[in-house]
Amino acid sequence: MPTPTQTLDIPGLETVYDLLASAIDAAGPQKSELMLVKLALLNANALGDPALFRQHLEAAAADL
Repeated sequence: MPTPTQTLDIPGLETVYDLLASAIDAAGPQKSELMLVKLALLNANALGDPALFRQHLEAAAADL
């Protein structure tokens, strides 16, 4: 099971948040869900581990 070799610091997370928010806005309400699904699939492929993706999915879905 691959493990991430690098994590983001707070400024890095803020940058990613800003990029994601801008991409969601640019996609618009009609396409934002599709863009997020495509992003999730690209990131799952980069992770290379379905179990780790499941953990991330469960963490993201908690307390919505």
